Amino acid sequence: MEKMKKSQIAGLLLVAAMLAVAIYTGVSIYQKKSQEINTLQADKQSMNSELQERDSMVNELMTAFNEIEDNLKFIKEKRQQLSLETEREGGRDQKQVIVDDIKMMNEMLEKSSEHIAQLEKKLKKSGIELSSFKKKIAALNQSIEDQNNEIAHLQQQLQEKNILLANMSEQMNVMESELTKKADTLQIKEQVIEEQIGELNKAHIAYGTYKELRDKGVLTKDGGFLGIGKHTAIQENFADDYFTELNIQDTKTIPLFSHKAKVISEHPDSSYSFVEEDGMIAYLQIDNPDEFWKISKYAVIEVK
Repeated sequence: MEKMKKSQIAGLLLVAAMLAVAIYTGVSIYQKKSQEINTLQADKQSMNSELQERDSMVNELMTAFNEIEDNLKFIKEKRQQLSLETEREGGRDQKQVIVDDIKMMNEMLEKSSEHIAQLEKKLKKSGIELSSFKKKIAALNQSIEDQNNEIAHLQQQLQEKNILLANMSEQMNVMESELTKKADTLQIKEQVIEEQIGELNKAHIAYGTYKELRDKGVLTKDGGFLGIGKHTAIQENFADDYFTELNIQDTKTIPLFSHKAKVISEHPDSSYSFVEEDGMIAYLQIDNPDEFWKISKYAVIEVK
């Protein structure tokens, strides 16, 4: 009986030992699996963080690329527009607009270059390998360089045009100076011609009774006038201030208002006529001014 009890106790101890080993083994396995799970979770979190950083970097790059490409597109269109404008003649305001636009494009290109450099530095610092974006950055840098070269060419064209315009302006100043001199000379000539025409068209008229004309020293006792009167003696010195000056082209009639009138000075009879109104001679009408004043520019009319 006692031997049987010992055998049972030994069996129980063996079971207890086996159970302890099983428990220990289970705990060890659990701890190991738990560590593996924690490691996997940490790796997953790290990967998620890396993916988030990568996505953030990609979004930032895409936004920046779109902005830079829009700027480059705008610059290209503006440059093509300016290329056409530089080929046309323009004033000072238009040239200033072109200069301002070129300055604006240079500033935009400079900012785009700085932005790309910052993105490139940030991409390199992040340690993320994005080969496609590196190629995109290289392409944008090349595009910016091409645009810079085109703008430099445009600036050269503008400078050449400014030099050409300066030369043309100098030539215009010389021409204007010459034209001013010629205009002054022409004005003087025109003034001389006008004075000569004025002298050619200048004539004098005197009318009155025989006594009035004689007393004023126009006629002699026998009716002479300036040495050219009909059947009269020559009056050596006549009173010029008694004559009224007139313009041949403007004067077609000479008012008389007398009963009788006679032209004493020498003028073709066919060149004039007396016009009567109300039984009196109203005026002398000059029918042909050129013929009337051809012989003498002094007309003397005796009225009664």
